[in-house]
Amino acid sequence: MAANFKRVSFLLSLLMTAVVMTLSSSSVSGKNGFSDLKIRTHLKRLNKPPLKSIKSPDGDIIDCVPITDQPALAHPLLVNHTVQMNPSFNPESVFSESKASSRTKNHHSNDITQLWHVNGKCPVNTIPIRRTTKQDLYRASSVESFGMKSQKSLPKLKSYDTTSVLPQNGHQHAIMYVEDGVFYGAKAKINVWNPDVEMPNEFSLAQIWVLGGNFNSDLNSIEAGWQVSPQLYGDNHTRLFTYWTSDAYQGTGCYNLLCSGFVQINREIAMGGSISPLSSYGNSQYDITILIWKDPKEGHWWLQFGEKYIIGYWPASLFSYLSESASMIEWGGEVVNSQSEAGQHTTTQMGSGRFAEEGWGKASYFKNVQVVDGSNKLRNPENLQVFTDQENCYNVKSGDGGSWGSHFYYGGPGRNPNCP
Repeated sequence: MAANFKRVSFLLSLLMTAVVMTLSSSSVSGKNGFSDLKIRTHLKRLNKPPLKSIKSPDGDIIDCVPITDQPALAHPLLVNHTVQMNPSFNPESVFSESKASSRTKNHHSNDITQLWHVNGKCPVNTIPIRRTTKQDLYRASSVESFGMKSQKSLPKLKSYDTTSVLPQNGHQHAIMYVEDGVFYGAKAKINVWNPDVEMPNEFSLAQIWVLGGNFNSDLNSIEAGWQVSPQLYGDNHTRLFTYWTSDAYQGTGCYNLLCSGFVQINREIAMGGSISPLSSYGNSQYDITILIWKDPKEGHWWLQFGEKYIIGYWPASLFSYLSESASMIEWGGEVVNSQSEAGQHTTTQMGSGRFAEEGWGKASYFKNVQVVDGSNKLRNPENLQVFTDQENCYNVKSGDGGSWGSHFYYGGPGRNPNCP
């Protein structure tokens, strides 16, 4: 009897051990100790049931999700939010858009599409959302940090010191900016390229930053442009993106629709979707128009892509400083320089991978750089300045006048004899 009891209790203990091992192995996958449950929960939060799905030639799956089911509306501040389908006001241009400038040999965002369009479009009252995969999450350092920039993303304009040594995983910038003002938006035509990115954890982007607050802990930032980011997307395609944060990249905000916040209304453009066609060296040049502005009636910050696609908005309630206005605008490029073990600079390219001096058809540009003023008009910015972290690696060259208005060339190859 005693022997049987011992055998049964031994078998029970073996069974319990097996159950515990099974539970622990099912809750933790072999990849970075990511919990399967956590992955499933996060994917469920991001990937809403679609009315239709479209397979893109670049491998993306675009889900057409009802507008009212989008991730934005899960934000605690947006629980009872009514989606605003149109801005109350669009900024008025104080310039007559000359027909002559559109006849130049570069192509604007009206010519630019997203690759998934060749296989279909989303129905009315839905929005296209790029489906997030388990592999996307595995590439992040953690599920919680998926889709977020690091705090090193901030350009340290005031403490610029040519002798300083860049930290590991330093972010480097080549930008034009205007500060200490009251701004209600910004616009630019941004030349689109496909820069080489050396390491999987690096990126290269071109964007507009609309900023409020100070750079320490409570910076508010709204951002949009194009980027190449293997870690975020799993490939090297050039993609349209947005970003926001209300606490200097510490805990709030994310890229595209990868957290609740940005409210999308457009059914034709997918945030994070590939852009096509792209510029090539000494050949056709393409640019996209990005406009960000504050609706003076509702207070939300709206995003327009090209001259006809109003994408959606960042609700005013997400922000502290930007609920009123922006105090600084930046335009330009950013890369991550993770440096090799030998301390060498990355070969990740910014812009076209060429320095600014090379000019048209070779270096990447921003043109028709404008700000939105208090009367909701687009104007040329005053007191524009340029900044770069290490001009031997990436640089900026500004210009003014003609059909290009305020503009600049920027970029570079990263590591070279003068940038070891």
